[in-house]
Amino acid sequence: MNAWYLICFLSALAVFIAFTNQYILKMQTTIAITTGSVVISLLLILAVKMLGDETAVFITQVVSGIDFNQLLLKGMLGFLLFAGALEIDLAALRRQRWEITILVLFSTLVSTFIVGYLSYYIFALLNFPVPFIYCLLFGALISPTDPIAVLAIIKQMNAPQGISIQVEGESLFNDGVGLVIFTTIFAVAFYGTEANFQEVAELFLVDAIGGIVFGLAIALVGHFVIINCKDINTRLLVTLTIPSAGFALANIWEISGALAMVTSGILLGNITRATASKRRGPDGTRYVKDFWHATDSFLNALLFLIIGMLIVTMPLTWEIIGLGLVMVPVVLFARFISVGSPYLVFKRYREYDKHSVKILTWGGLRGGLALAMAAAIPTNTMMIKGLDLHDIMVIITYVVVIFSIIVQGLTISPLIQKSIEAAKNRAK
Repeated sequence: MNAWYLICFLSALAVFIAFTNQYILKMQTTIAITTGSVVISLLLILAVKMLGDETAVFITQVVSGIDFNQLLLKGMLGFLLFAGALEIDLAALRRQRWEITILVLFSTLVSTFIVGYLSYYIFALLNFPVPFIYCLLFGALISPTDPIAVLAIIKQMNAPQGISIQVEGESLFNDGVGLVIFTTIFAVAFYGTEANFQEVAELFLVDAIGGIVFGLAIALVGHFVIINCKDINTRLLVTLTIPSAGFALANIWEISGALAMVTSGILLGNITRATASKRRGPDGTRYVKDFWHATDSFLNALLFLIIGMLIVTMPLTWEIIGLGLVMVPVVLFARFISVGSPYLVFKRYREYDKHSVKILTWGGLRGGLALAMAAAIPTNTMMIKGLDLHDIMVIITYVVVIFSIIVQGLTISPLIQKSIEAAKNRAK
């Protein structure tokens, strides 16, 4: 059995978990699948270590052979972001443009440094001396909220539009800024590059701005072809070329494919869909919309099942798991400060839901993107207490991600419900 067969079987397992969850656990689908995959992973580990089961050993070896960094960052990410962006309301996004811009730029940067400094001192206090530059690197990879995790959970809970568009809009765009920060610190940490303003500005312009411009170009071409296409199936195939060939081309040109997909998805989902519906009738656009909704659900299910099963590939120790658990409140504290401080200014100009900061803090989920960036850290760079820095970063990130998806995902509903009730009271 190769990696492709394993992914096929995992896809079937994800669908099975989603189906049975409707009647047994009745959790949000993403949370149920992630929880189920963690349980399966733990059972595999027990089967390998206690029973020496050959099938379990074989499955573990195949899972270890999956390049998660390539699978997500170079493959699934384009489809997931494009599908999520198709559902974003452009008018609502425009009304919240300043809030989202500040959250994307300011909050991500502030969170990076807060996590970096706090983790450096906490690691030292716990007799686990991680150099500051690597702590800052951890801050960069864990600070951006994950659009895949956020969109999969938040949009299914019927949050009020104002807070929903802030959470979704920030998560879709802040990965570009987060990746620039991560790439810059990565260059300093591993290549000895000096982080001067000119180099950072050039990286941002080429990567982030280049991705947005490329996304606009793709959207213009796609818009022209779709509204002039008479065949429904061809229109669907045109949308498929954007997160496949378009995303691949952005990666080859070394610009932000993520931002390109978000930009093109928002424009096609709002402008092209409305125009095509007027010209060809609503049935054709509904067909495309339903397809992408189903694709989004399927890929999310597969992704979070793989995330949960990554535990079988890790050299787990109680010490590293403990460090990961310690980092959970650190990441949440950094998120609260970096989001709450801009709201002190926002509230001077506009009225907001009183639960906004709480929802943005607790609903700022981490997921596959953080793990993919952690997996990009080179192996055998340095050893800390006999453990590879790469393994340390991946395991700590994994603990934070699993806590984020399962615990935060399970407990965000009461906050959103309070927000819904507050919105109803204001409307009276």
